[in-house]
Amino acid sequence: MSEMPFKIATGLLAAGVAVGLMHVACVIGLHVPFDPNEGWNAYHAATALTTGSPYPPAQGYLVNNYPPLSFYLIGALAKIGGDAIVAGRFVALASFIAVVLGIDAAARQMGCSRIEALFAALLFAAWLMLTTDYVGMDDPQLLGHAIATGGLLLALRAPRTPRAMVGAAVLLAVAFFVKHNLVVLPAALAVWLFLADRRHAITFIASGIIFLLVGLGMFKAAFGISLFAQIDSARTFAAANIWSGLSNWLRFAAVPLCGAAALFALARHEREAMFCVLYAAIGTAAGVILLGGAGVDANALFDADIALALSAGVLLNRLGRSLTANVAALLYLAPASIGLADIETAWLSSDYWFHPMAEERATAAEEIALIRATPNDVLCDMQALCYWAGKPAAVDVFNMEQAFATGARNDGPLAEAIAEHRYGLIELESLDPFPLTPRIRAAIAQHYRTVRTDEGRVFFVPR
Repeated sequence: MSEMPFKIATGLLAAGVAVGLMHVACVIGLHVPFDPNEGWNAYHAATALTTGSPYPPAQGYLVNNYPPLSFYLIGALAKIGGDAIVAGRFVALASFIAVVLGIDAAARQMGCSRIEALFAALLFAAWLMLTTDYVGMDDPQLLGHAIATGGLLLALRAPRTPRAMVGAAVLLAVAFFVKHNLVVLPAALAVWLFLADRRHAITFIASGIIFLLVGLGMFKAAFGISLFAQIDSARTFAAANIWSGLSNWLRFAAVPLCGAAALFALARHEREAMFCVLYAAIGTAAGVILLGGAGVDANALFDADIALALSAGVLLNRLGRSLTANVAALLYLAPASIGLADIETAWLSSDYWFHPMAEERATAAEEIALIRATPNDVLCDMQALCYWAGKPAAVDVFNMEQAFATGARNDGPLAEAIAEHRYGLIELESLDPFPLTPRIRAAIAQHYRTVRTDEGRVFFVPR
């Protein structure tokens, strides 16, 4: 049977990913905020560099509910380059490439041919580019996955050795201290190894527990607080959040999920196939649970995305050089075509490539200049704007909103600070829905006036 349809599908994925990476390269250094997380991460990286700790005082208006390692790395790179946001974007892009290469290598270790492994890696790359903004965005999620993927490669290495199991446990523990939601892969590996190779599973699990406990102890010694207490910040949960997150993901995951089910039916007695299915099942279940939290993004399902991409490569390998394999490869492209249909046609214009985000750059430059010219502290909902303007972080709007909504904090002191004109400028990303409480909204309405509006983003100055 000819492999031409399979090769065409792989070539189309490669072309799409190449175009996507070109666009990321065009915009990665721009002073345009891509996501509210960027400024948040940059401020904590700067704090880690200047004070030695990325964790603000407990009763302030800033919250850090992430593990510490990424902040020290980005802070050190920012010291060289001068911009923590841009440094974080480059790290995220390099991490994305590392994860893609890791998926390719893992698929090869599971018996896939070169083109089958490449297809799996490119499928994941295209999926992330079409469904998220994490590629080239200042956020530690992909850095953590890149480190964890190294642990996966050690765990898959044949023949297994105790040293490889210990090394895998080390890397997975480090990944956890980069981003605390990276627990799916170690759980999947622990279950799989326990079923397939109990002796090495014990080494892996025991090593992982030891390194986790050592890391938690070091954190407590360094910062005087428990990491679990630090990351357990106030957050509301709602079933509507789950459906909102899943509805978009399932448009792209439906075919890969069917592929994982087909892999289970076809090769459920094979160790590598069973790992892919276990990883996909645990990753999907964990992602669904995490999506219930307010503010949780598509990154909650990145482990599921990696697992489903690996499942695709292994399924195509087990189908062999058959008509079914070629049809399956083309079916995997169907979600990508949905994503391409959603992309604006602006990318066909020359300005999209030679003058990327020109309007956004001009608007952001004006906003940053306005913030920089303000003599007092500025409350920025989009903290990247305040960071580029050289202003200190004032209020973590999202986490304060969650603290007020859950009753963990009282909004009175912040409303009083606003009434006293403590902030020379207030920037909010939206007024409908309003990001904070009715009392704070009333305080802004009474004591501030609108000075600038940019497609939903609103700036207020004291009356």
